[in-house]
Amino acid sequence: MNRFIAKASFAAILALASIPATTSVAAAAGPERASIIDVQYRPAPARACSPVRAVEKARYAGLRNARVTDITPRRVIVSGRGYRGYWDRMYFANVRGCPEIRR
Repeated sequence: MNRFIAKASFAAILALASIPATTSVAAAAGPERASIIDVQYRPAPARACSPVRAVEKARYAGLRNARVTDITPRRVIVSGRGYRGYWDRMYFANVRGCPEIRR
């Protein structure tokens, strides 16, 4: 009889100890938290347009004395001398591959 009482009390303690663990997991999966968890912000691009690549593309396009004058999160601006000697700027998107936005 003592073994039965010991086993029953152990089972009761184990059942009571597991109740708080199951309620916290169930509460975290509620619909009120799902909208917060689903929102994910995109990190900064890992492979942005490097200044070296932007200057290389500007020189290949015919810009002499090309140098980076400004870098923003969206674009890289390269300035230099154009075909006839006047100052010119080229704008590149600050993403992988440095696509030209305008000249």
